[in-house]
Amino acid sequence: MWKEFKQFAFKGNVVDLAIGLVIGAAFGAIITSFVNNIINPLIGLLGGGKAALDGMRLVITPTVSIQYGAFVSAILNFLIIALALFLVIKAVSRFRKTEESKERECPYCLTLVPKAATKCSACTSELVAE
Repeated sequence: MWKEFKQFAFKGNVVDLAIGLVIGAAFGAIITSFVNNIINPLIGLLGGGKAALDGMRLVITPTVSIQYGAFVSAILNFLIIALALFLVIKAVSRFRKTEESKERECPYCLTLVPKAATKCSACTSELVAE
């Protein structure tokens, strides 16, 4: 069981996922800092001179208030992170398309093979070189 766990844990995909999570968490902290320390004060200035977006609230009673500024700040964090991820995924997708253009699918087993291949490595079918 230990051997199987080591094989699973140290596969390239699991290690890549772990690295991605750590980098993603660090990136999230940077975006949160950007929104809290740069964007929120600027929005606060536009909103009538209040200190920051996080401090904006709707007081219902002296003990109950709705802190809508913190909610708007969380939405801004999400939108900036989503935009950054969209741009990264779009760039990676463009890169993969150029890499994939060097390969084609075998018409028999649908395995990716190099375009210049005359025989499929998976099903050994004869292929016409492109």
